[in-house]
Amino acid sequence: MGSRFPSHQLSNGLYVSGRPEQPKEKTPTMSSVAMPYTGGDIKKSGELGKMFDIHGDGSRSRKSGPINSAPTRTGSFGGAASHSGQLNSVRSGSISVGGVPGSVSMKKTNSGPLNKHGEPLKKSSGPQGGGTAVSRQNSGPIPPVLPTTGLITSGPITSGPLNSSGAPRKASGPLESIGSMKMHNASLVNNQAVTHLSQDDEYSFRKSFPKPILWAIILLFVMGFIAGGFILGAVRNPILLVVVVILFAAVASVFTWNTCWGRRAVTGFIASYPDAELRTAKDGQFVKVSGVVTCGNVPLESSFQRVPRCVYTSTSLYEYRGWDSKAANPTHRRFTWGLRTLERHVVDFYISDFQSGLRALVKTGYGARVTPYVDESVVVDINPSNRDMSPEFVRWLGERNLSSDDRVMRLKEGYIKEGSTVSVMGVVQRNENVLMIVPPPEPFSTGCQWSKCILPASPEGVVLRCEDTSKVDVIPV
Repeated sequence: MGSRFPSHQLSNGLYVSGRPEQPKEKTPTMSSVAMPYTGGDIKKSGELGKMFDIHGDGSRSRKSGPINSAPTRTGSFGGAASHSGQLNSVRSGSISVGGVPGSVSMKKTNSGPLNKHGEPLKKSSGPQGGGTAVSRQNSGPIPPVLPTTGLITSGPITSGPLNSSGAPRKASGPLESIGSMKMHNASLVNNQAVTHLSQDDEYSFRKSFPKPILWAIILLFVMGFIAGGFILGAVRNPILLVVVVILFAAVASVFTWNTCWGRRAVTGFIASYPDAELRTAKDGQFVKVSGVVTCGNVPLESSFQRVPRCVYTSTSLYEYRGWDSKAANPTHRRFTWGLRTLERHVVDFYISDFQSGLRALVKTGYGARVTPYVDESVVVDINPSNRDMSPEFVRWLGERNLSSDDRVMRLKEGYIKEGSTVSVMGVVQRNENVLMIVPPPEPFSTGCQWSKCILPASPEGVVLRCEDTSKVDVIPV
């Protein structure tokens, strides 16, 4: 037998069961009409049966969503009850849950969120069978909308354990972290606002030195050695050969010095370059601006330490190659450290000038040319004896499908997070009320530093310089 309970609408539009509060001076008059027994026949269910008998032959059709013309009453029909005036897959009579027929007792709550169809949320707390008490909960997260199957259930179809609020419990572990990391990496790769930097974007004296001049010097020394050897053999005069050897040693020393100390010389040039004031800077002027960083629309997160709200991140993995060790890359020589993998990203950000207090947009995203000079710190130092001391490092390798084997590895990471102090070198561009620093059209030269025997370098694009590095504990070798 069915029973009906009155419901009413609150001021916020929510339908709840129960009688509305009436003024004390007015006595509410309520009447209850007994529902006749129908025996499960829709034709005998009156107006409610007509709503589900749309074909006129007694066949049931599932209805979903709010029915505005339905009376504001709720009821329970054989274990399937509707809340807040919403009618959802109701058929009078008895139903079977899980393939076992039986009576089901219901416990109803009168508040909670609604799904996209306007129906109250229903949550199940385990398997159901005949004679099992089912508790309905209308609070918790909104479940996804599932396709219509005609099956009457007491909650969303979920798998796995539930938490105290009835929502599916999140599983923590390697699978979840690996999946989230892969999604994070995929979003970075597909995001056009992120500039992906490679090792070629890093300063190198051998790469920056003009190739025609280098080959001309090599050709001159080859000719000098040939001439000196010929004179030494013919005339027995070693003077020319000795001069060529001395010149070759001097040039080789200069090249070696610049290869080892060229980066430090460039950072020294950036530090000594005078800061400009954005307020008086002209459009198209090459300037250096120092200030505090603020994130733009797309903040980054460091790869290993998971530092949030960064504008620049760099994570590099190095391997040491012994006599019989594997090479980290095709150009990796023995008894040296070689780069195995590099993840370096940069996006657009804002910088607040120390001189004038103005804020400018630095255009380093969307594939812009950038030369970073950001110090990196050694985060992890691993050898075969202490490999198990850093499970985070093993997880990081697993996320990138990198094998550890018995290699000696070193992980370095550097980043520029929000609030860091940086120096930026670029060209000022004024577009109406927007002040920007964009990459220069051509590389700029640092000039020769004769006192330090440093040859000129030519950085390209926007130059970033940050001395702030993360101070973390390093796992020793």
